[in-house]
Amino acid sequence: MKMTKETNAFCPKCNKHTPHKVKAYSKGQAGGMKVGNRRHNRKLKGYIGKVKGPVTPKKVGKMQKVLLGCKVCNYQAEKVLGSRTRKKIEFVTE
Repeated sequence: MKMTKETNAFCPKCNKHTPHKVKAYSKGQAGGMKVGNRRHNRKLKGYIGKVKGPVTPKKVGKMQKVLLGCKVCNYQAEKVLGSRTRKKIEFVTE
């Protein structure tokens, strides 16, 4: 999926359409000591084996998410692009 590095989009802080800088959204690393992870590890511990339900099939493509940064007020907003896609976001210059 090709996308320009700069686009004109609506900024909720400025309340108008302004030029935005576009960059790929990347999720941070999950914490190993969070409550959900501790609970999951506790369930898997011991001789019982697999306790958590059936394995869910992997999704074919991901929803692509981009981060839009307003050039006027530097406000950043996330935007999900279209439906599921197999292709990664590729940034091109006009």
